[in-house]
Amino acid sequence: MVDVLFSHSYFYKFDKKQWANKMPFPPLGTIYAAAYLRAHQYSVALHDTALLDDPQHVLEILKQKKPRFFVLYDDGFNYLTKMCLTTMRDAAFEMIKIAKNLECTVIVCSSDSTDHYEKYLAAGADFIIQGEGEISLKELIDTLTNDEDPTAIKGLVFEKDGEIIKNQKHPVLRDLDELPMPAWDLIDINSYRKVWTSGGNEFTLNIATTRGCPFKCNWCAKPIYGNRYNSHSPEYITKHLKHLKETYGVSRFWMCDDIFGLKPNWVQHFNAELKKEKLSISYYIQSRVDLLLKEDTIDALAESGLKEVWVGAESGSQAVLDAMDKETSVAQIYEATHLLKEKNIRVAFFIQFGYLEETKEDIDQTIQMIKELIPDNIGISVSYPLPGTKFYDKVKDDLQLKANWTDSDDLAMLFKGTFSAEFYRKLQRYVHKEYRKSQGIHNLKQFNISQFKSILKLTYYLPSAFYDKLLLKKLAK
Repeated sequence: MVDVLFSHSYFYKFDKKQWANKMPFPPLGTIYAAAYLRAHQYSVALHDTALLDDPQHVLEILKQKKPRFFVLYDDGFNYLTKMCLTTMRDAAFEMIKIAKNLECTVIVCSSDSTDHYEKYLAAGADFIIQGEGEISLKELIDTLTNDEDPTAIKGLVFEKDGEIIKNQKHPVLRDLDELPMPAWDLIDINSYRKVWTSGGNEFTLNIATTRGCPFKCNWCAKPIYGNRYNSHSPEYITKHLKHLKETYGVSRFWMCDDIFGLKPNWVQHFNAELKKEKLSISYYIQSRVDLLLKEDTIDALAESGLKEVWVGAESGSQAVLDAMDKETSVAQIYEATHLLKEKNIRVAFFIQFGYLEETKEDIDQTIQMIKELIPDNIGISVSYPLPGTKFYDKVKDDLQLKANWTDSDDLAMLFKGTFSAEFYRKLQRYVHKEYRKSQGIHNLKQFNISQFKSILKLTYYLPSAFYDKLLLKKLAK
């Protein structure tokens, strides 16, 4: 028996695109919460659904562990959970029902339950925790264990006498180093390693150095950590990395922060700590082009082992960036890309089409930017309205029939944009072809024989991109 059984509702196999990538990550936020409760003398276990294919699997472990509390605690560091995919929500509802049938008290903490707490309470959840969850969860478990009244605990949403009560959120943690190291021992690391290697990828683990983001891009949801920005110390993170390398033989990491290294001189301090510990790692991050251009940031990142950075380029149109409240410029995208490439750091772009009042000229400017800069990778999506954002408020009246994607490759336009969903689906494929075509032409001009495959593929991308361009013209009419 255990006091608390943790689980989460992101099943990679339910998201065909992500499962095909063969790069699954353990639920970091979940094992942070498990470690926090364990540090306060509660016995805990984890039912990790990431690599499973059926919510019914939870029944066996519930019968085996006989927990009083079943906690669905989604990984707030995984951007996929913020999308509130309907397949994952359905899985969560099924697990809630199973746990309730076994008389567990069910507690849920996730982006989706924060946005749609009424649905989760209707599905049988006893309590929803909004925002950063560790402290509220511990207070709730303490209170229920002592048979006391939990109704005043901050962060809770619950039903009482037929009425939904929504308490004020708990203040976020300022000193993240107070948290114990995540409970990695609860994860079957080898099962993840096997999936990565089956896809021909170097095994990588995920860690977070920060929580929150102070920027105000009006389409970006922050239901868990909000607009505040708090950071682990470089010493804590170096210790964490050293533990993972020595215990599991992992030396490549995904720093899954919304923005890595925002705190002044943090990256430089981190680089010094790695050198002090003689710790050699490689890692990749998400960042902003304006931050990368500050002082000697790129130099310190390169020295510390950075191999790839994903930047939220979003658009090659300054008008679109301004409409998003992005607070970056197209000129900064160009400058940061050139500087990163000079340091042999791979550059990848997040690109977003379909933002409100986007024009054909905006789209053309974005394609031109991609063709000129030729990043090492691109990820293309259409604008996705997330509850709690200014963007969502602008388009919510259009979300009558469909408000969420089924999986991360859906690409459906959920609101009335400039062009149709069919146009944007075709645009996504066309831009990928133009991008690969540009790569091939560049390698041909450089006579880069090591990239012979990309040169050879020109025989496909040249005619295929031309044909897609003709189709787009028809769809745009």
